[in-house]
Amino acid sequence: MNSGLSDLLAIGIPVILIGMLTLGMMVHRELGPFVGLGLGGKWMLSLALGMGILAFGLKVGVALLLGRAPEATVERLSSNPFVHGPMPAADRIGLVNPAPPRPGNYVWEVLPARAPEPAENPATPAKIALGKRLFYEKRLSGDGALACASCHDLYEKAGADGRPTAEGIAGQRGVRNVPTVWNAAFQSVLFWDGRAPSLEAQAKGPILNPIEMGLAAPAEAERLLSADPSYRADFARAFGDDQPISFERIVQAIAAFERTLITADSPYDRFVRGQGDALSRAQLRGMALFESVGCVLCHRGPNFSDASLLGGQSPWRFFPANATPYEEKYRLLTESGERGVWRVPSLRNVALTGPWLHNGSVDKLDEVVRIMASAQLGRSADYLGWLNQDSSLGKLDRTPLSDREVRDIVAFLEALSSDALRATSPRTPPGG
Repeated sequence: MNSGLSDLLAIGIPVILIGMLTLGMMVHRELGPFVGLGLGGKWMLSLALGMGILAFGLKVGVALLLGRAPEATVERLSSNPFVHGPMPAADRIGLVNPAPPRPGNYVWEVLPARAPEPAENPATPAKIALGKRLFYEKRLSGDGALACASCHDLYEKAGADGRPTAEGIAGQRGVRNVPTVWNAAFQSVLFWDGRAPSLEAQAKGPILNPIEMGLAAPAEAERLLSADPSYRADFARAFGDDQPISFERIVQAIAAFERTLITADSPYDRFVRGQGDALSRAQLRGMALFESVGCVLCHRGPNFSDASLLGGQSPWRFFPANATPYEEKYRLLTESGERGVWRVPSLRNVALTGPWLHNGSVDKLDEVVRIMASAQLGRSADYLGWLNQDSSLGKLDRTPLSDREVRDIVAFLEALSSDALRATSPRTPPGG
């Protein structure tokens, strides 16, 4: 027993005993006779008031103890595996997972109708039209069979492909799930590992990747398109000169088109704009849980991603951050058996873009919610604590989400789906 606790007990116990004895005497000699209580009534009143003094004394004692040694108490709680799971590489790259909460009330925001664009690649109607043509151009693949749209079906698959992992040239299979291109213009980094800092940089990757579109070299793309007079005319209109077609301009045009792929027409957007009946009661409960459970620590802002250009601060997270049985069941570790560091994906249209996670191993959205709650937020154990990391008293709930809570969060995630995409996608949720 540490010295602080010993001192507290040495002083507190005698004080509580003296207080209870004094109270008993007051009840039996003064208060009891004054209100006409018998012997039994006097004892009952003494017991009730004594329990109140005892409870108050215990609360004061706990507060004094935490005030005298908060660092030691926080350290013990921080080492609890139910609060923070093992993150062996965290110190090496300086990441925090989940992100530290921000002060103040969370503010819900709608998605802007226009995405930011780089000064070196301003959009024009001609450039956007060229980019759309290139997005569907199969001559940009090694065998002439694939285009960007082959893996990013804009309408039936909500900008993804509906497969666990990508299928590329000659039927080759990748190891990553295809992210949607809808609203990708709002993300600060692209690809699952966040290696591309812009849409222009991202567009270069699949075209030249030997297991995706498999084109041999940038010069091959330039040669193939330059041989087509209509492309020469389109590039001249888009860029305002007669310069030769370059790979750099090819990806600039594709990126300009992709910046038009915005879905700000979800029930959630209508609700935040003021349409009070846009969300169902289950979706409203799920929206409240999305904030209180901690989903907003990673999926915040109008694009529901901390990797967003709109208020994003910490683009990457460890996943899985906490050890759970889901690791083995869904092969959540990387191919080398380590915890991955992934870009935080947007949750816009998430209900339409399964299967989910970096390896596409989960085909039910409610299961994704359970995985994230346990692997990222530690909601996987029967643990309830009362001390926050800033040494303030507050409930620390690590109990698993109930089935109803999971259903309500899923209902809210479905409310992030674009009305237009729901009308064209066969994955529209039941009742949607």
